[in-house]
Amino acid sequence: MLRHARELLAVRSPLDAELIVSEILGSWWGGRVPGGDVEEVIGESLVDYAGDVGTPAALALLTGMAYLGTPRQAAKAERAALALMERGVARPGWADRVGMVVPESCHVSRDVYGDQDSIICTYTYGGRDRHALVILVDRNRSGTVHSAALHASGGPPPPHSLESLTATQGHLSPPAPGMVRDAWVSSQVDKLLDHCRREGRTNPLMRFEELDPRDTRALLLRALEHTDETPDPPVNESFASYHAFVRARVSALPPDGRAPQPSVWGRDRRATLAARFLASDEAGGLSDLSAASRCVDRIIDYGCAHDFGRPLRVSPIKCEMFLLDWLPRKVLLSPTEQEAVPHVLAAWVRWAGKRTGLPEEGVRATLDAVWDATAKFAESYRDPSAFGLDRELVVRLLPDGELEALPRRAFALPYLTGRYSLAGRHPRSGRHGSIDLSSLDPADPADRRIMLEFEHPGAPEEHLEAHERLAERLWNGDPPQLWETAQALLDVGYERHEILHRLIDVLDRWADDEAGLRRALRVLRHAEPPE
Repeated sequence: MLRHARELLAVRSPLDAELIVSEILGSWWGGRVPGGDVEEVIGESLVDYAGDVGTPAALALLTGMAYLGTPRQAAKAERAALALMERGVARPGWADRVGMVVPESCHVSRDVYGDQDSIICTYTYGGRDRHALVILVDRNRSGTVHSAALHASGGPPPPHSLESLTATQGHLSPPAPGMVRDAWVSSQVDKLLDHCRREGRTNPLMRFEELDPRDTRALLLRALEHTDETPDPPVNESFASYHAFVRARVSALPPDGRAPQPSVWGRDRRATLAARFLASDEAGGLSDLSAASRCVDRIIDYGCAHDFGRPLRVSPIKCEMFLLDWLPRKVLLSPTEQEAVPHVLAAWVRWAGKRTGLPEEGVRATLDAVWDATAKFAESYRDPSAFGLDRELVVRLLPDGELEALPRRAFALPYLTGRYSLAGRHPRSGRHGSIDLSSLDPADPADRRIMLEFEHPGAPEEHLEAHERLAERLWNGDPPQLWETAQALLDVGYERHEILHRLIDVLDRWADDEAGLRRALRVLRHAEPPE
């Protein structure tokens, strides 16, 4: 890395220097190392090493890291750079201007579908070296709008639903309006802006607008945070080299802005929307209105929870993601619903497109995407019963229809059938005699307790309570890293019982620190295979 830093001695522009340092910092961005955070293990160690080497290239790197590094890296780099300067190490010519940027304006070039924003922020170094930073925000990958917001009106969510489970979690971050997936820098600012303005005037599917820099900062900070929080985010292969630069430039925009907020869709409002669609001319050709009603509920729920509270927004990409990604992973559909959902979605596209003013070209392109995806949907959607799983058992594990939860809930509660013979009256439920496990509801904490007692006969109360806490978290998928870690440990050869106890140890240690819990799980998932 210090060999790469020698390039810093050959450049004159602070912009070029910052891009080189950002590329160095990006070489480990998103990586994982055993025993700690990669920014601390590698980034802060690089600061220490550069300070020890003490060459002009090392000082140049420290100068750039004092601006572009994480807060801890920046503080350490500044101290190390000052120490080298006191020893007389030569500074690069651009050092006095690094980070001294002034934001000019912010614009956005966006498609009419609402799929993607190309946000353009322009800067200068005190009137010199004008440049534009272009940041691509994928609006189809917005953060989940949690159910506490969805049900803010219209009554409580249904019992045992995914909504009721997540609404009880008190540590939810605000939803992101999208995910930063790419970025690049241009020095041809006027040419870039002129091209975007011309495209906004001549292309009916594109728009070009000026943005408030304060609100732009708030939006981008949340979208960048969403990228950072997502395991293995789907970013462009060159994005890592720009990540530190993007973070610093976004922070240079004026503060006190307001990030976009999702619309609140309570249960009553969503039901009204569904009823209006089903009564429309566009839905008149649907043959099975009962299946259509259930399918349109899924379409609305997806838009509310996974498209930033935008159920009426339709686009080719959104419809493909709904049919080929979300439904096959998340939702347990009946055979009639599987057959009906593409037709319901096509009718919804025509109806919603008209209501939102989507140009006719956009409606046609979206319908083409729906019909192209229909054959693939039949191949990609796999009903669990097709794999020999008892449908009644699957329904017990998925009262909320969240198909993706099936493996983790089966891992947490494998004993769903059999008989549990009691020596006397059960102290909690009051039952006596013999309990048929197939009659128990795994979504009910009291029934879950009986299943765990059956699995751990004679275990002390403290041991059973620890398994209860873990089973509840696995059932709810809270946090997602819990099941991801269990899968990683299964993959390298750990037995289920040992995995459960390793997870319990982490939960007990970090019970009151959700951020610490997620960090500890990331470390555990990279544990050495068992001997």
